Amino acid sequence: MVGGRKKPAFPPLLTRFVLAVVVVVLSAAPPRCEAFNPRMLFLVKPDPVVLRDHGGALLTGNLTVNLLFYGRFTPAQRATVADFVRSLSAAAAPPSVPSWWRTTSLYRGGGARVALGRQILDERMSLGRGPLSPGNVETLARAAGHHRGAITAVLTAADVAVAPFCVSRCGTYLWAGNPARQCPGQCAWPFHQPLHGPQAPLLVPPNGDVGADGTVISLAALLAGTVTNPYGDGYYQGDAGAGLEAATACAGIFGSGAYPGYPGKLLTDPATGASYNAVGLGGRKYLLPALWDPTTSQCKTLV
Repeated sequence: MVGGRKKPAFPPLLTRFVLAVVVVVLSAAPPRCEAFNPRMLFLVKPDPVVLRDHGGALLTGNLTVNLLFYGRFTPAQRATVADFVRSLSAAAAPPSVPSWWRTTSLYRGGGARVALGRQILDERMSLGRGPLSPGNVETLARAAGHHRGAITAVLTAADVAVAPFCVSRCGTYLWAGNPARQCPGQCAWPFHQPLHGPQAPLLVPPNGDVGADGTVISLAALLAGTVTNPYGDGYYQGDAGAGLEAATACAGIFGSGAYPGYPGKLLTDPATGASYNAVGLGGRKYLLPALWDPTTSQCKTLV
C-alpha cells in the first residue's frame, strides 16, 4: 500500500536491467588462506547507516530473473551464477542463500519470490567486444524480451570491455565492470588485494573461480537493491539515483565482526580452504554481502 492506494506488485511494462560481470578462469588457483586473527588496535565506531523509506513502490510477489551471457563462459561459470538465482527462493536452513534473501522480505511489502527465467547465450558478441556503453547494455537486455514481472541480468565475459567503469562504483542497475581487468583493487576484494588499506590474506573463492564468485557478489547486491529500490524512490540513503541501498550500505561486510580490510568471520570448506557464508542448492557454497535489516537498522550477516 503506497499513499493509500494499492499498487500492483509489478507495474505494467516493468523493465529493470542489471549487469554483472564474469572474468576469466585463473590459470592457477589463488593461495590458500591461512588462519587470520586480526588485532583491532584502533577501531572508531562508524555512524549507523539508516536507509530511509521514501514510500515508492517495491517489487513484491513473483519475480523472474533472466540471465544473458555476453561472450564466452564455461559451463561451470554459467552454472555457478544460475544455481545462485535458483537458490534464492529454495527451502534450506540457514546459513543459506534463501535465508540471506529473506532479509529483503523484512522491507515494506514483504519481498519477492525469485525464479530463474531464460538463459540466453550471445557467444558471438552481437555488439562486438566493446567498449560497451550503458545504451548497448540496455539494448542487450531488451533483446531478452519484455515480460511483466521479469528483469534481465546481462553478464559480460572477461574480454568484453564496458565503459565508463571504475569512476565511482563497481556496479549500477545497468552494468558492472570486469573486476579482474578493470580496477581489481577496488572491485574484486576479498579475492584480490585492495587498492588502499590493510593488505590481509586473500580469500579462496568458494567455487574456485574469482570471476564467477565475484559476479555472484555483484549480482546479489544488485538484485537486493532492485527489489527494495526499483524506481529510485524506495529504500536508500543519500542522493536519489546514487544513494546507498540494501547491500551497498553494508559494503565490505560478509561476516560478523567485519571492519575495513577484514570481511568478518566466515565459514571455511575443510577440503578446499575456500571461504563462504551461504549454501545453495546441491550444497554449492557462496560468499554473499551483508544486507541492511530495516527492523534493526543494522547490517545483517549470516555467520
